[in-house]
Amino acid sequence: MVFRNEDTFQTFLDANQEYRFHKLYDSAINFVISEFGKTYPILINGKKISTSQTTIRSSPTDRRLTLGYIMKGNSTHAKKAIQAANVAFVKWGEMDYRKRVYLFKKIGAIMKRRKFELAAWLTFENGKNRYEAIADIDEAIDFIMFYSDEMRKNNGFVTRKGISKNEENTSIMKPYGVWAVIAPFNFPAAILVGMSVGALITGNTVVIKPASDTPIIGYKIVQIMIEAGIPDGVINFVPGSGSEIGRTLIESKDVDGIVFTGSREVGYMLMSESSKTKPRPIIAELGGKNATIVTETANLDMAAEGVAKAAFSFSGQKCSACSRVYVQKNVKSKFLSKLLEKTSKLIVENPKKRDSFIGPVINMNAYNNFKKFSKLASNHGNILTGGSVIKNKEFKHGYYVQPTIVEGLPIYNALLKKELFVPILCVTEYNQFDNAIKMTNQSEYGLTSGIYSKNKKEILNFLRDIEAGVVYVNRKKSSTTGAMVGRQSFGGWKDSGNTGKGTGGRYYLTQFMREQSQTIVK
Repeated sequence: MVFRNEDTFQTFLDANQEYRFHKLYDSAINFVISEFGKTYPILINGKKISTSQTTIRSSPTDRRLTLGYIMKGNSTHAKKAIQAANVAFVKWGEMDYRKRVYLFKKIGAIMKRRKFELAAWLTFENGKNRYEAIADIDEAIDFIMFYSDEMRKNNGFVTRKGISKNEENTSIMKPYGVWAVIAPFNFPAAILVGMSVGALITGNTVVIKPASDTPIIGYKIVQIMIEAGIPDGVINFVPGSGSEIGRTLIESKDVDGIVFTGSREVGYMLMSESSKTKPRPIIAELGGKNATIVTETANLDMAAEGVAKAAFSFSGQKCSACSRVYVQKNVKSKFLSKLLEKTSKLIVENPKKRDSFIGPVINMNAYNNFKKFSKLASNHGNILTGGSVIKNKEFKHGYYVQPTIVEGLPIYNALLKKELFVPILCVTEYNQFDNAIKMTNQSEYGLTSGIYSKNKKEILNFLRDIEAGVVYVNRKKSSTTGAMVGRQSFGGWKDSGNTGKGTGGRYYLTQFMREQSQTIVK
């Protein structure tokens, strides 16, 4: 059976019911607003834990909105969560995988029913427009269903090796134990669910540390899992300081594996510190500096649309966002004209409104980074559009910035090397195709890459030589973003990841298990 992605918005479009999609989303927005101001506890061993310390979560769309109050965990809570996960692992790890699959199918069904509510929380908590937010929840559901199917398809990863003379040989993949799950803000549903379910469905237990900017959606999802029947202690949720909670998880000898999505700097530190504790698997996705090549034979309208969407969707805050474009000199002028036209039509707006394409960046740090990087772009290159924060009356209480395109930067400029995580796109011209490949590969990252060309030889050379884990050819919807579970495995090379095995692909689940070879002599 072919796996089918959720793809909610497209399903409504295909049924000619876009109006109904918006009606459901607007209703969910109103419901979520009615929920503002609640307190969200720590979840350990199936129990809600309160503390004397709370943090206020306000919205990047409007800092005056208090979304909720988050109980702040500390090292003691993290240790209790690890202990609970260790105790729960004994039964959970020995459970027939089909029972775990049944539970996660149930969880997926609940999330399907509540998808608009969960997506609306994303709109307020991390500023995603309704199309991006519903896609985030869709991807979370896809991970649940795809990994459930993978467990069934692979018989729980038990392989009979046959009988050799008087020996019966079997390969069995078994869970490690307790996994720390450290989630990012930009896909706080999809990535948190993907990492957690990868560990859980293979028989491990987890302690989840959500991103400080997006704890509420994490709480909502964990609560769904617990209410659906995940046993006490199997899944634990500890929001709090990354330095304190993260360090406790890393330094604990009772944590058997770590799965992390975030910055390269934090990932490097995590791997270095973890190695001092004990040998254990670490699955780390560490960002990107993704490039698109536009050749002189490219369909320039398609290229401009694909690049604009890849660069500026979710305000450039995707690890797969396009931040570099290498365009052939002969078509540079035409391409830039079309790219600027496409970009000018991308509406910066409060993401709760249906016409919003670009919402706010996540917090004050990102807002200040945008200002800093825009100044560097102005000093070292030529800003073609954007470059400023948006301070007018409607947006002054949020973190809104302009989509920005800069050209003419020196090829070794920091803006062409550093992952920016804001909506700034750098355009560089090239003469020879081989040089475009070379400049693309000069990055220390290797997550995604795209090309627009009608030349078969160029396409083949691109596919042969490009150093990235996810590549796209002539893709109109986006040149570097938008991988779909079960279609495009998502994982990076070089500094973008440490395992070379992508999420939503056939090899991902095996990373959460270790092989045992069993021989029985008859």
